[in-house]
Amino acid sequence: MPQSPFAALETRISALAPVRPLGRVVAAGGGTVTVAGLCQSAGLGDLVEIRHGPGIRRRGEVLGLSEGWVTVLPDGTPDGLSVGDRVVLLGPGEIAPDQGWLGRVVDPFGQPLDGRPLMPGPTPRPLRAAPPPATARRGLGPRLATGMAAFDTVLPLVRGQRIGLFAGSGVGKSTLLSKLARGVQADMAVIALVGERGREVGEFVNQVLGPEGMARSVVVAASSDQSPLVRRRAAWAAMAVAEHFRDQGHHVLFLADSVTRFAEAHRELALAADEPGALRGYPPSTAQAIMALAERAGPGAEDMGDITAVFSVLVAGSDMEEPVADILRGVLDGHVVLDRRIAERGRFPAVDLLRSVSRSLPRAASGAENLLISRARRLLGAYDRAEMMIQAGLYAAGSDPEIDAAIAAWPGLDGFLSEESPGGVADSFARLSQVLEVTAPFDPVSKGRPTDQDQG
Repeated sequence: MPQSPFAALETRISALAPVRPLGRVVAAGGGTVTVAGLCQSAGLGDLVEIRHGPGIRRRGEVLGLSEGWVTVLPDGTPDGLSVGDRVVLLGPGEIAPDQGWLGRVVDPFGQPLDGRPLMPGPTPRPLRAAPPPATARRGLGPRLATGMAAFDTVLPLVRGQRIGLFAGSGVGKSTLLSKLARGVQADMAVIALVGERGREVGEFVNQVLGPEGMARSVVVAASSDQSPLVRRRAAWAAMAVAEHFRDQGHHVLFLADSVTRFAEAHRELALAADEPGALRGYPPSTAQAIMALAERAGPGAEDMGDITAVFSVLVAGSDMEEPVADILRGVLDGHVVLDRRIAERGRFPAVDLLRSVSRSLPRAASGAENLLISRARRLLGAYDRAEMMIQAGLYAAGSDPEIDAAIAAWPGLDGFLSEESPGGVADSFARLSQVLEVTAPFDPVSKGRPTDQDQG
């Protein structure tokens, strides 16, 4: 049955309530506001509107409930609020995505950020929905072309896979995400920009992503100056948009930049709600918040589409054991590490292949392709172990055939990892095979099955 052209308008009108529960501010301090009069109506996570004087309104979220009182975290500092200010309960913080959102930039509340009007969809969705039942979800799908040689061969991405992109600041993370947004085979992309610098939101949309990438994308953005309530909500809202398209049977590419800022926003909110800090100040609920977000992506049930997800993580000093990186790495189907030393010598994307792994292997590649991947990894590993001797001039040619082969192949392999792949997966493997041909005189190790370590 075709949808009414007035469905979105009808939804907006039906959401209008002539009467809403009303409370009053009775205390404020420590970043939160205590409200009386809403304890019988409000639920955790509900949105409220604090009205201070004529025309001054602030959103807030219910963080805590007690008999007689409700604790609210306002969107921004509580400066200027007064005892007795009215607080209107708006209800659950839902979002209503629509097909017309493609090509648009919205905030975590579904309001447009690009200066043009935007109508909500006909069906509101919860921000924190449950993932499809574990026993009903399909397995990972076929390999996806990405437009980059490294991801078309040695680090394959398959439909429904969830990978992490671990990088420090300034090593090309945003550029790599934009290439994935433009190049990965998908019906549409949903991009969550969580805590980005305000200047970089417009730059990412207009220059990095560009018209080609933006045409099939929905960008949900919350800049770094906004409250933790808004920053945390950005990731949930973007995932709800992706789920909307997935439930329509589409294949959705979900990109989140970054989970670290999502976790930091959650930490601020949890501490404001009196949850004790634990490892590096992150409260115990951080792990569940990160894992719940990641689990919502992935293959859908039989009658759904899929969400292929890339979650970026900011790792200070390449510390892969810091809490957010450690939590996320344990629930994903692979991780890609970007190394600052590689970026500093001018190779982009600065992927450290030896520290990266795709758990879609070996099933995502044929036997011959797995042998090529295994050989490339082994040669890069041999060069990495001997690099200090090679650079210092202490290695004598002929001492070790595998190191000799690694020295011969290293310039080609290093360059191959930065190449684009306009011809797709088959052409990329043909190019990889050509790069490895230089090792033929050095007794190449190309027989047998790849090891578990090679497969990741």
